[in-house]
Amino acid sequence: MSIQGNPNHPKAGTTIKVDPIKEIRHIKAIKKLLQDKPRDLALFVLGINTNLRAGDLVSLKVSQIKDLKPGDDLELVEQKTGKPKRINLNGSCIDAITKLLSSTSLKDSDCLFKGQRGCITPIYVNHLMKKWARIVNLKGNYGSHSLRKTWGYHQRINYGTDIPTLMVCFNHSSQKQTLDYLCIQPEEIKSVYENVIG
Repeated sequence: MSIQGNPNHPKAGTTIKVDPIKEIRHIKAIKKLLQDKPRDLALFVLGINTNLRAGDLVSLKVSQIKDLKPGDDLELVEQKTGKPKRINLNGSCIDAITKLLSSTSLKDSDCLFKGQRGCITPIYVNHLMKKWARIVNLKGNYGSHSLRKTWGYHQRINYGTDIPTLMVCFNHSSQKQTLDYLCIQPEEIKSVYENVIG
């Protein structure tokens, strides 16, 4: 099917917005769904616990990540910007990676997220995220970008990370862009009007 004939492809000059996974119960449901699929579980856990784009996730090599411990830095070069990036991996990421590496015989030069024909692609990550959302009955539009949006959403809502910090993490040019990206601005504006004065 051509791009013009694909109803899921945005029109020229527009984008399709995807949602973050806002409720922890849905995150737990997807993790439970993937508990017997170490590759997919590790992909999901890394996706929602870092601000990496799908392209950067699928380009990770075993050698970059196999000896890391919780709190260690993962260093990579972002595909989109060409800039070096350094992030910390938490215990949940390391546990998922350890489970993946112990379940298969990957070489150091292999992609961490390997498919039948080599590295899986961002398009395939998009397909997986849509499938997981459908299975756990998530309402909304979900795709590969939902993973890093979920990270940002929960950093803001559950951990109180300020918008300027998240703006830097996402490499956004304005705070409004970050608020729009995380799908939380309407909620925050609505909450302002619920404040009782006097």
